[in-house]
Amino acid sequence: MISESMTGETSLHQELEVLSVSKRLVRSLSQKMKRKSHGNVREDEDTNGFSLRCPTLYVRGGGCKVGDEFGDNGCRRRFSTSAEEGKKYKPVCGTGFGIGASTGFWKRSNRKVPAVGSVHVFLPDDIIEMCLVRLPLTSLMKARLVCKKWRSLTTTSRFMQLRRDGCYQTPWLFLLGGVKDGFCSREIHAFDVSFNKWHKVESEVLKGRFLFSVISIRDDVYVIGGCSSLTNFGKLDRSSVKTHKGVLVFSPLTKSWRKVASMKHARSKPVLGVCEVNSDSLIIRSQHNRNDRRMIRTRIGGVSDVYEDPHRLSVRRQHQHETEVKPYRQKSEHSNAKNSRRFLIIAVGGVGSWDEPLESCEIYDSSSNKWMEIQRLPVDLGVVCSGVVCNSMFYVYSEIDNLAVYDMQMGYWVRIQTNALPTRVHEYYPKLISHDKRLFMVSVSWCEGDGQIGRRNKAVRKVWELDFVGYKWNEISTHPDAPMDWNAMFVGDKNLVFGVEMFKIFGQVLDFVTMFDVSDASKSWAHMSRNQVAHELDASSCATKSVAVVHL
Repeated sequence: MISESMTGETSLHQELEVLSVSKRLVRSLSQKMKRKSHGNVREDEDTNGFSLRCPTLYVRGGGCKVGDEFGDNGCRRRFSTSAEEGKKYKPVCGTGFGIGASTGFWKRSNRKVPAVGSVHVFLPDDIIEMCLVRLPLTSLMKARLVCKKWRSLTTTSRFMQLRRDGCYQTPWLFLLGGVKDGFCSREIHAFDVSFNKWHKVESEVLKGRFLFSVISIRDDVYVIGGCSSLTNFGKLDRSSVKTHKGVLVFSPLTKSWRKVASMKHARSKPVLGVCEVNSDSLIIRSQHNRNDRRMIRTRIGGVSDVYEDPHRLSVRRQHQHETEVKPYRQKSEHSNAKNSRRFLIIAVGGVGSWDEPLESCEIYDSSSNKWMEIQRLPVDLGVVCSGVVCNSMFYVYSEIDNLAVYDMQMGYWVRIQTNALPTRVHEYYPKLISHDKRLFMVSVSWCEGDGQIGRRNKAVRKVWELDFVGYKWNEISTHPDAPMDWNAMFVGDKNLVFGVEMFKIFGQVLDFVTMFDVSDASKSWAHMSRNQVAHELDASSCATKSVAVVHL
């Protein structure tokens, strides 16, 4: 028995010695690995509760055997969380990994990755411009809010020219002159044709002004003439009004306003036309004696009538070349005439300060920023209701179905005799539209009968094209909707014709936007928008509205 007890004690001492040796080996290995890590190992536990000195493995049962068995202070026992206690998971650390080995493992698997916000990427300005110039207008306006640099890059004239040259612009319809709650609305409604969506632009400048005319030139909208109430400012009150002759320019891209030279005569709802010319084209100078004579020339089938003796004709021709028209064809050495372009705005007719129809005409030159009076409207032409520039000639149509054209280079009016159109409904004024040297007119006519209102008569809106060879109007299309708006607006943009109608029916104000492609063989109209704007406006907006189309 004594020998057996001695043998057991000897074996126990041997096992203890082996354990102490293994303990010293583990400690020495850990110290070596610790010295290699340069003392950068964190002694605390990481955020997930894992010990950084010993990579833990989770199994059911057991614990950190290295700490329990050897009592190593470097591997502290980790207290389990409530979630781990519920799952009955306990950390187990194998003896094959020391503190240094776990540290190296943690360093390799937890290398810091630089944050995205800390990486600075600098792009050249020309590349940024190439990216921003392709954005739609709505996205471009949001991009300007990113930083001052993007805003400055997208508001330069060079950037605007890049958008025009690259054909990145899309047509926008601008509806102005609305009336809301009896007051002239400050809102400008803009319709994005490509996305079929309406937008609003607040404008304090238009507050109180109504019955003005608008026209688009490049990226700007020109607001010309108009009226404002003297007693009730901002309200649509025509009892005592002031007629304006000022011209305001609205830039949709920058949402800014500016003023240009005022007209010679105050007028509301003038008939406008615009023509872009070269800088070396003829400069027209008005002469009061020529305006007062108001010469009338007629053209039937493209042939002018001789109405005075040859002597007077030669005198007029000599006087014209000496005083009225001065050629300006010599190019300046310091100017590039190929790139420099200017435009002319012609304003005719309208209503004066005493509600009288005006017969005076004037033209605006953007290069000199001045208005010049030109020859008055021909006698017996009638009140002009529509006009458009086609092939550098300004065509006007009167309420009594007379057509006349103004030659901007020669400076005189010519009456044009055309074929008789079908009986027209005179409450609806015709609208002239031009496209690629083609002249169109939209009017409302009776499709049956002789003009007498009857059961078989039906009023329809038709599109006519003028044949310049025989000066005949030819029907090309019929509008699908019934003509409910007597002041419907039709504007042309390249090969497209946009129509905006607004009318009141059954106590509600409705609006329709239609589009017609002249180059389309089907000659059919398409509806773009229905009842999106007019429900907020008064019925008087049907008479005061103005429409312009701009490529942005």
